[in-house]
Amino acid sequence: MRSVRPLLTATCVAAALALTATGCGGGDSTGDDKDAKTAGAAASSGSAAADPASGSDGDAPAIPADLADALKKHGVDPEKWKDGGWKDWDRKKWLSEAKDFVNPVIDGLWKPERMQKATSPTKTLATQDISGDRDVTDPEPSPVRAVAEKTPYHKNAAAVGKVFFDAPEGSMVCSATVVKDPANPGRSNLVWTAGHCVHAGGTGGWYRNIAFVPAYNDLGKSAAALDRASSQEIAPYGVYWADWVSTSGEWIDGGGPTGGAGAAYDYAVMHVEPEKGGKSLEETVGTALDVDFDLPEAANIAGMGAWGYPAAAPYDGLLMHKCVDKPGRLSVSPGTPTMWRIGCTMTGGSSGGGWFATQPGGKLVLVSNTSIGPVTSGWLAGPRLGAGAEQIYTAMSDRFGGR
Repeated sequence: MRSVRPLLTATCVAAALALTATGCGGGDSTGDDKDAKTAGAAASSGSAAADPASGSDGDAPAIPADLADALKKHGVDPEKWKDGGWKDWDRKKWLSEAKDFVNPVIDGLWKPERMQKATSPTKTLATQDISGDRDVTDPEPSPVRAVAEKTPYHKNAAAVGKVFFDAPEGSMVCSATVVKDPANPGRSNLVWTAGHCVHAGGTGGWYRNIAFVPAYNDLGKSAAALDRASSQEIAPYGVYWADWVSTSGEWIDGGGPTGGAGAAYDYAVMHVEPEKGGKSLEETVGTALDVDFDLPEAANIAGMGAWGYPAAAPYDGLLMHKCVDKPGRLSVSPGTPTMWRIGCTMTGGSSGGGWFATQPGGKLVLVSNTSIGPVTSGWLAGPRLGAGAEQIYTAMSDRFGGR
């Protein structure tokens, strides 16, 4: 039987995510103290995607040979893919199997204006039929009003960012978190998000053009102000394309528009391409979070915090928000693990955003991610991370730890 480990108060959770500040209980700070100008300079040195946020008109990079071969294996012409062939969502060409993920960089695709127009995957954050209650679902929590994170984001929540991807419905957004790489200490290129932010589940396949932008819209500017913003203000650390992604087999097989039987397994790990010259994502942003896979269902947790970029009304996806609440349990499907649930008014777009808790001593850890919520936007639910999630995380670290 697992022991119950008390976690610190909700107030400490909120304080601890200010990654440049000392967390409650005397935890160490690992945050990035660089100012926005310095962060921008780091990004402008060039990511592997040639920083599409800069709107460079240079020649598009060639698709790497291994990706080109993977596309050809499925009857897809690599050059046509790069020139717009990726927009063909014919079911026969929509790759779905775990081994078939491909995501070649398309230089200049994620320009600032295209990022702004991307919408939230609202079909996933929809009314959920709670038919799997095993007498363990706790009472519905009272809504907790989401609070805008302090700016600049690179000084307060540098590990949090936005995921951009293309789906049959158009350009979409989610949220995500930089996490540590056990096989590559201090040099992680791993990002944690939701499964439904990378794969459509049983109704489809892998999404395309998946990229991560840490500390997106660093100064929290309005839509009008962003029209005149520099690339450093929009993407202070650059744009990082995913070169490999893993999600659970349960999500691939059973995930659906409202979560479905895959909701309790709605998590994913991305490996992103580091900056040119070998500088890792963790080194660039200055921090990364540990992941806790051993948090028991009955843990005495005073508070969990969810961070993300809500994009569905009344939000517009431009500002980072957070909610902190005492978590309860939610059972959504027979035979699947219970999920965590907190009160929170964040909407679609916050999907995939990390949930954090502080361990004794003040260490902040990722314990879940936003998965589903009702159309009334009064609460959010996220999967409990256990052996299956840890297996995916470890496999990604083992595969990419040296990169």
